[in-house]
Amino acid sequence: MRGPGTTADDTPARAFAALVDQVQACRRCPRMDERARVLSAANGREGARVLFVAEAPGRLGAERTRVPLQGDQTGRNFEALLASIGLDRAEVFITNAVLCNPQDAFGRNSPPTREEVARCARHLESTLDVIAPEVVVTLGRVALEALRHIEDHAFTLALDVGQRREWAGRVLIPMYHPGARARVHRPLERQLEDFRELARVLGRTLQHSV
Repeated sequence: MRGPGTTADDTPARAFAALVDQVQACRRCPRMDERARVLSAANGREGARVLFVAEAPGRLGAERTRVPLQGDQTGRNFEALLASIGLDRAEVFITNAVLCNPQDAFGRNSPPTREEVARCARHLESTLDVIAPEVVVTLGRVALEALRHIEDHAFTLALDVGQRREWAGRVLIPMYHPGARARVHRPLERQLEDFRELARVLGRTLQHSV
């Protein structure tokens, strides 16, 4: 699973820099033309053991800060969940199924279309190649579905949430998105348990709580 623009001889830093250049030059989605391309060193470090995939940058969050899952309530929820198992951003890599903020005609956050997710999947595949995480955590249905463009699977959020699964030679843990609306379907205590499962996969001793 090697993405465009990467070779076996590339160092991770050089390969990641090339990927960032590709993403910044991408103009494949017309309604994203003026949006920020949220992929840079601010997403995390090469070689991170865990890579999180969310849905898309939020208008009040990553579209403004250029950092995924930061700057809005969703970002604060995510950071609290990380802290609950003693992780912080410096230890992980965070990206999105779609790297630009999709907006409707009124400038509000809008779900990415299937076509937009499919177009951005090549960037996600390249990111996985370069970062080479041991564990992939999807945050929400869109992120879980996006992985199917890289290597097909039959997992669903309803049946597989919080469970460790094997996907593309890695451990996959599907989780709900950390936005407030997701807590209607997955209350905070259940989300905390999902993160505790991630801690168990990583072999971490739990010493933190929200």
